[in-house]
Amino acid sequence: MTDRSGHRMPVPASRRLTCDLLWFNRSVPLCGHDRVIQLGELAQARSNLSCRISWPALFIRAFGLVAHQHPELRQTWYRWPIAHLYQHPVNVASVSVHREWNGTPWLFWGQIHEPELLSLTTIQMQLDRFRDGPVASVFRLQRQLVQLPTLLRRLIWWWNLNISTTGRAKRFGTFLVSTLAGRGAEIQIPPSIHTGCLTYGPLNKDGECRVTLAYDHRVMDGVCVAEVLESLETVLTKRMLVELCDSPAAYLADDHAA
Repeated sequence: MTDRSGHRMPVPASRRLTCDLLWFNRSVPLCGHDRVIQLGELAQARSNLSCRISWPALFIRAFGLVAHQHPELRQTWYRWPIAHLYQHPVNVASVSVHREWNGTPWLFWGQIHEPELLSLTTIQMQLDRFRDGPVASVFRLQRQLVQLPTLLRRLIWWWNLNISTTGRAKRFGTFLVSTLAGRGAEIQIPPSIHTGCLTYGPLNKDGECRVTLAYDHRVMDGVCVAEVLESLETVLTKRMLVELCDSPAAYLADDHAA
C-alpha cells in the first residue's frame, strides 16, 4: 500500500547557497532591459572552428571588454556605515554553474578574473573546469560554506556584501553571467547581488538573440544600460567575430577543409 501521508524534511545542502542568495537579493532593486542582437554571422564563425568556443565564453569576454570602458559596471552599492559606492579596478566575471553532485543538482558560481585580458580559449578552459572538474576541489570554499549553520553562513555573506570591498569582488565577482539558452529558455531577471547581471536566450531561426542586462538602479540608469547593450552588440558582432576568425582553431579548421 502506498503511503499517502506527507512529511517534513530538512533543507538539502544543495539548496542552501541558493537560499542565501535569494535572502540578500531582496535588498537589491534590480531592473532589466534587453536588446535583440543579430548573431548569425558569429554563430557561423563558431561552427567553423576546430575546437569548441561556447556562447558563455564569447559573452563573458565581450562583456568584460565593455565593462572595462563603463566603470559603472564595476561599481557596487554599500549601505554601511553610510550609503556609498565602491569601484573595483578590474572586472571579475561570476558564472552560474549547474552541476550534478552525489546524485543531487547543485548551483555553484565560478569566478574568472579580468576576462577582458584573456583569450577565448583560456576562458573556455576555465568554463570547462567549472563544468567538468571535480566539485570537491573546484568549488571547495562553497562546499565548505554550506556545511555551516544558517546564521553563521548569513553572517559571512553579510560581511562580504556590506563590509569587504576587494574580498567581495574576488568571491562574488563584479558582474554575473547566467543563462539557460542551451536549454532553449530565457531568464527575465536573474536573482543576483551584482550591479550588472547579463543573460541571453537562444538564437532564433534568423540568428537573432535577446540579450538582457539586469542592473542595480541605485548605481546606474536605463540610458547607461542601453549604451552598454549597444556597445556589447558592437563588440560581439565585430571584435569577437574577428577574434574567432583569427584564432588558431579557425586556421586549423581551414586546413582541414583544404
